[in-house]
Amino acid sequence: MPRLQLLAFLLLLSATACAQHPKHAVQTGFTHADTLRGSITPGRAWWDLNHYTLAVQINPADSSIRGSNAIRYRVLAGGQTMQIDLQPPLRITKVEQDGEALTWRSEGNVNFVQLAKKQQVGKLETVLVSYEGKPHVAKLPPWDGGFTWSRDPKGRPFIATSCQGLGASAWWPCKDHMYDEPDSMLIQVRVPEALTDVSNGKLRRIIPHDDHTRTFEWAVVNPINNYGVNLNAATYVNWSDTLHGEKGVLPLSFYVLPESETAARQQFRQAKTMLRAFEHWFGAYPFYEDGYKLVQTPYLGMEHQSSVTYGNRFRNGYLGNDLSGTGWGLKFDFIIVHESGHEWFANNITYQDMADMWIHESFTSYAECLYVESLYGKNAGAQYVIGTRAKVRNDKPIIAHYNVNEEGSGDMYFKGANMLHMIRQWVANDEKWRQVLRQLNQTFYHKTVTTAQIEQFLISKTGLKLQPIFDQYLRTAQIPTLEYATSPTGIRYRWTNCLPGFTMPVRLCLNDLGPRRLVTPTTTWQELKQPNVKEVTVDADYYVLLSRK
Repeated sequence: MPRLQLLAFLLLLSATACAQHPKHAVQTGFTHADTLRGSITPGRAWWDLNHYTLAVQINPADSSIRGSNAIRYRVLAGGQTMQIDLQPPLRITKVEQDGEALTWRSEGNVNFVQLAKKQQVGKLETVLVSYEGKPHVAKLPPWDGGFTWSRDPKGRPFIATSCQGLGASAWWPCKDHMYDEPDSMLIQVRVPEALTDVSNGKLRRIIPHDDHTRTFEWAVVNPINNYGVNLNAATYVNWSDTLHGEKGVLPLSFYVLPESETAARQQFRQAKTMLRAFEHWFGAYPFYEDGYKLVQTPYLGMEHQSSVTYGNRFRNGYLGNDLSGTGWGLKFDFIIVHESGHEWFANNITYQDMADMWIHESFTSYAECLYVESLYGKNAGAQYVIGTRAKVRNDKPIIAHYNVNEEGSGDMYFKGANMLHMIRQWVANDEKWRQVLRQLNQTFYHKTVTTAQIEQFLISKTGLKLQPIFDQYLRTAQIPTLEYATSPTGIRYRWTNCLPGFTMPVRLCLNDLGPRRLVTPTTTWQELKQPNVKEVTVDADYYVLLSRK
């Protein structure tokens, strides 16, 4: 579509999705394929991922790829059928174990491999899966992801992958479910010799070949989720830096097109500022051993682990626009800050089921508020997150259906961030709140988690009765409404538009410049003795509605 139309479309998407996902219609029916993709099936449950060795060759001339993945795993229970996911039009060409060819049966995106060797509990085993074809082409990356076969301003290949939601099996065979991550990974990408591949982890070596191609070998020594794996191939220039952070020296690497280098060297200075701010709030960057990279791509950007991708045109804001409408959103590059924030919430702490995607997006959207606060003060951060409420739609619950690979409302970004901002008000101790966020990353360091685990952690560490708030803001599309009525002796108030029995503290402002009172309404009427109250407002830090009876 024309550039202006594309910009307008992207900004419309941002109302519910920031840098990743547009608003989807509510899905009312699920298929067997949804269950195979979204649940821990019998073909997945009996084995635990240990290591991937992914080797893939890219052919820009016909937009095809071919390669293999050596899947090392530990046997947890008896099982002879292994589920390997790979999405058509890609196809498996061979499966082997210990040099012996295996048979498999394909069902849509799933391949059921029949193992010949008896699988013994506790043993480490490896299955080698070879494949080829033309992968799914991204229509609007990163929202409708896959492979992007693009050209840079000089007409040279500019290639990238993005596959959150769609799934890593759109371009390589794997165990495509978020609950299980390999402990480490080796990524070998073979490209025409004029191109450079940038993937996750640290570059181990570059191998030249006689056919004018080169293989870039990247080693990831930390656990990594499937959609966090990426490849980016272009005629890159790069430079390096270091950050002296909480765990020592963190290597920083930057890869951009030659035409973008001058602008990028200026804009990418924000990366260090961002890393320092987030280490303060969340603890040490989770992948010191793999380093931090910022990589230019032909699409907007994604949170690929240790290989954060960037396409925000070297401008502050979101494509030059302020998502908060307050002015603070133009003080920083949204993609650098948001996508890098996912290193803590998505790549370090990772949801087990797509239904719990809020764990990634709510905390990372809230991280934007904390970044603004780090640079411009607490009031600025609050203004930023409060400003994003204008984009909340309350169309459906933030938490979706489990075991069918369904994500909830795009409100998981701005509504979720405002929920966390409210919890901070009740904690009423900024250092305690900071320690809660840091302990969250320590407790679930390199782990996959559920909503229940995150909820119970926050309840325990804050000492607050937060379950009604989680149920209301994550599991319904209703924003609690404080209904009130005035009388000569005071005000009466209660919660409506909420779950039965809902209760939540809120700070009231009585008259324009009158006293502020922290009250805890329920769904039944209560009374506050305060004469001569004409008007009641709610402190802006609380995301609720107000209605006078």
